[in-house]
Amino acid sequence: MAVRPLQYPLITAVSDRRRLAAHDDEACHRLVEWAAVVARAGVDIIQVREQGLTDRALADMVRGVVGATAGTAAMVLMNDRADVAIVTKCTGVHLPSAAPPADAVRRATPADFLIGRSVHEGDDLPACAASCDYLTFGTVFPSASKAPGHRASGLDALRRACHDGPVPVQAIGGITLANVGAVAGAGAAGIAATGLFSDECWSRGSADRVSAIVAAVRATFAGAGATKLS
Repeated sequence: MAVRPLQYPLITAVSDRRRLAAHDDEACHRLVEWAAVVARAGVDIIQVREQGLTDRALADMVRGVVGATAGTAAMVLMNDRADVAIVTKCTGVHLPSAAPPADAVRRATPADFLIGRSVHEGDDLPACAASCDYLTFGTVFPSASKAPGHRASGLDALRRACHDGPVPVQAIGGITLANVGAVAGAGAAGIAATGLFSDECWSRGSADRVSAIVAAVRATFAGAGATKLS
């Protein structure tokens, strides 16, 4: 039940201000700049996933992201906080796996709100997908974003999730250009990543590098022979 058209493959850049600067004021400022770069590079979704900020600081930063990405095709989704997403005029919200059912969020949000949800191995995907437009499955590969020893689900689990999910399923966790082909081959509808769009490109200060990463992901999925989302 996609309320907005989802482009294939669905590419999500997930924010992490701590990778951009040590202090929150500078980190929030740089995150807005980062969002502008990845939006213009062609990602489909920017998921703002930031904890530890006051509500005011968070809302101000998200407004900055929404403003900085205006005029691009990128959709800004707020992680977890549907209230912040609404007041800052985000495209939608991305729900953590432990969040309330999406149908409750759907009833309290605008009609065209995009709703995604994180899912994990062993979850009841049809139930999790109710009222969602897409799911994000992980952690597929070991990831620097997770604590040491965090279990990676692997490609077989991703393949099962893609088969069982009634809505598009994108992969998250340790995604690199070296393994995106395997992700596409497992049937994923796209990828979500943090490090791929920050560690590998932002530190080099090159918007061209970000665009090249997005283009490489799209080319890899196209080569895997998947079909466009509908």
